Amino acid sequence: MTTTTGTPARFRQRLPADVLDRLQDGVRDRLRAQDLDAVLTDDPEDVAYLTGFFHHPGERPVAVLLRPEGSAVLLVPELERQHAQEQHARAEIVSYAEYPGVENPFAPLARAAGHLRGRLGVTTLITQHRLALAQGAFTAAQWVPTELVTRARYRKLPEELALHREAARITDLMLTAGVALVTEAVAAGGDLPSEQELVRHVTSVGTATMYAEHDDVVVVSPLAGGLVYAGPNSAIPHGLPSGYRLRPGDTFMLSLGCAVGGRFVEGERTFVLGEPTADQRRYHDTVRRAQAEGGRAIAPGVPCAASNARCLGVIRDAGLGEYLRHRQGHGIGLGMHEPPWLEDGDETPLEAGMVVSNEPGLYMPGHAGYRISDSMVVTATGSQPLTTYPRALDDCVIPV
Repeated sequence: MTTTTGTPARFRQRLPADVLDRLQDGVRDRLRAQDLDAVLTDDPEDVAYLTGFFHHPGERPVAVLLRPEGSAVLLVPELERQHAQEQHARAEIVSYAEYPGVENPFAPLARAAGHLRGRLGVTTLITQHRLALAQGAFTAAQWVPTELVTRARYRKLPEELALHREAARITDLMLTAGVALVTEAVAAGGDLPSEQELVRHVTSVGTATMYAEHDDVVVVSPLAGGLVYAGPNSAIPHGLPSGYRLRPGDTFMLSLGCAVGGRFVEGERTFVLGEPTADQRRYHDTVRRAQAEGGRAIAPGVPCAASNARCLGVIRDAGLGEYLRHRQGHGIGLGMHEPPWLEDGDETPLEAGMVVSNEPGLYMPGHAGYRISDSMVVTATGSQPLTTYPRALDDCVIPV
């Protein structure tokens, strides 16, 4: 996209006020449906979802109170007030002096709410300590545990999906950059990169792309990067990158992703350095078939458990079920991992507008792991991968 002057248009990461209003209205509808007088959440992702305020969570409480009518109220420590104002937080901002302080930090929020009475929903991720502080300030409220904000986040607005799509574009660039680093090292005839060097390189590509092409970069953790592991290290699904240096014959995995406007995407591919052995081809092809079936299974109305069963059934039918270590996937949004869960224990029906991962994997201790992942958006008729890097083994072989 270009501007009228012919210069490239810069991507804007922050959602405008009218979109935040629509997100809040969606939660208000759920409040009315559950006969709640308000909801209180201190989850940093919920705070960002409802108000557009992103912060580094710590010991100082930050929380949002939302009622069926009126403005959202954002509670921050005084040191974060300017930060919230500069991010144009879509809420009335109230603050407390410091934590732990001589006054309950939730007291200013209770005063702003008119010492709320009635049914006050509280999200289930709050700690016991924070809940005790909040209850000490809202003494007249009846506390009701709820997941209504979490469930409101399942389906993304079109403006949110635009952020996910841009994150997917950058994730594909990071995958391409990782392969290029290895390919160039092979051509140079020297040492191949280490896992850690690959992580550093792809992370720099992801973050540099954002700062070069975007306005108002929303910094979350991780902004860009991921897991890189090779050979036997890749048999640990969430193993951390080490100083291990790639070698000819290795299977290696680039498990990458980034967040644009706080909305995440992950994209994972498994590569082979040199001509694949029969076993490497069998493992990779099996995971590829499972991932393709998983993509077909992700569709509106399909329970998460049913999608998981279809996806992983391909691996079991191939006689490789003993090497499974995890479910098909999970929801993605303001969290890299969030509900719903594509697993046998989650019967949540998939709905258009959800974003979920599709990432079956095989893990052979002492040999390697094989995983292919795309972030999928559920459409009106099925699903669509947001990440597009090639998946077939022949496209994931690096000649040596």
